[in-house]
Amino acid sequence: MKSVALTAFPRTLARRGGVKKLRTGGRIPAVIYGREKTPQNLEVDETELKNLIHHSVSENVLVDLAVKDDQRPKRLALVQEVQHHALSGAMLHVDFHEVQENEKVTIMVPVESTGEAAGVKNSGGVLEHVLFKIKVRALPKDLPEIITLDVSNLEIGQAIHIGDIKPPAGVEVLGDKHISVIAVAAPVTEAAETAAAEATAGGAADVEMIKEKKEDGAEGAAPAAGKAGEKAPAAKAGDKAAAAEKPAEKKAEKKK
Repeated sequence: MKSVALTAFPRTLARRGGVKKLRTGGRIPAVIYGREKTPQNLEVDETELKNLIHHSVSENVLVDLAVKDDQRPKRLALVQEVQHHALSGAMLHVDFHEVQENEKVTIMVPVESTGEAAGVKNSGGVLEHVLFKIKVRALPKDLPEIITLDVSNLEIGQAIHIGDIKPPAGVEVLGDKHISVIAVAAPVTEAAETAAAEATAGGAADVEMIKEKKEDGAEGAAPAAGKAGEKAPAAKAGDKAAAAEKPAEKKAEKKK
């Protein structure tokens, strides 16, 4: 990865109000840190940073950071992270990771495909990106901006795994070698979609039937007997009247 020149300035404004004023003035707050270096607050020109990112394949950029009026006027650093506003997409903050020319570093590199997969072209398969970034390790000068994979020979059911990737010279690809990066899946047929829909509908009907059975059982169940020590429920007015009539009827029968 070729380094690009970028100018930075020591940051004098801090806290929320200072950062807001900084952005209003056309500068982006930043920080630079390293393994054995104390983090330092910086600020960079927004337009210069935008141009740098815009002309790069990804946000993985190696910069020769020139810090004005600093004891170490130039530092080799990676753009570690650029924070953007969730709605406007405006740059809010940038992190720089200072590196050494002779020290290997690890970064996440974007993965892109080239060519048209045979399984897609001839059999109507679907190309699936399982991983959009992979982890690599290399010296700063050897770091790739992007990993491009040729998918032309992929048939349905085939995939390119991490272990299949042949990285550029001096670059080591990290991760489980059996994990798929790009694969070609079988096409989804109308019959398969119908079967899936029926299975979903059948499952819902089973749930409704179970629910109905439970409700029917609850309605037909006899009321539970009261616990020991509990008083019996009070008799209703109609029940009392019926109980009073029965002894009177018995007396009338005896007189007859």
